[in-house]
Amino acid sequence: MSPKPTREEIRATVLGVLRRIAPEVDPASIDPSVEWRDQLDVDSVDLLSFVIGIHEALGIDIPEADYPKLATLERCIDYLAARSLAGPQR
Repeated sequence: MSPKPTREEIRATVLGVLRRIAPEVDPASIDPSVEWRDQLDVDSVDLLSFVIGIHEALGIDIPEADYPKLATLERCIDYLAARSLAGPQR
């Protein structure tokens, strides 16, 4: 992945991480504007694993206070795109 991933790369990464924590999820069925908890069978541990997976895949630190900003696919991509443009997070 390039140092500053594109929105499509971020989307692919987010869906890849999601498939690892919830393999039964069909990415094509995800409504990008509906909260994960309202459309997927995930719990708080799954969501924490999701955040950790995103961090490992993209190298973007996500403070706990920002977790709600990742509540939908659309908001997650927006947040990660903005954070990746801000430069190195480590």
